[in-house]
Amino acid sequence: MKFVILGFDGPEGAAKRKVHRPAHLARMDVLDAQGRVVLAGPLTDQAGSLIVIEAESLAEAEAFIREDPYVVHGVFARFEVHPFMQVFPKDGTASKP
Repeated sequence: MKFVILGFDGPEGAAKRKVHRPAHLARMDVLDAQGRVVLAGPLTDQAGSLIVIEAESLAEAEAFIREDPYVVHGVFARFEVHPFMQVFPKDGTASKP
């Protein structure tokens, strides 16, 4: 099941992001190596980040982000996790409505 994670940077997010980025990326690399990262990256307006992952449940996706260095160290002031149904691109892996 896919989940969208929106992380919203706090007031010191930009400064803290530089410090904690290597640990965050190392953690994302593990998930990516398992083929569970659909896409991820920072929002270019510096509001935060978008992460789309595969997880067994909403609880698993929430636990994943709660333990992320960006949450633990306050890069993200808050986050949201939402179940997601991929429609595009039509590459054979997208869910059907």
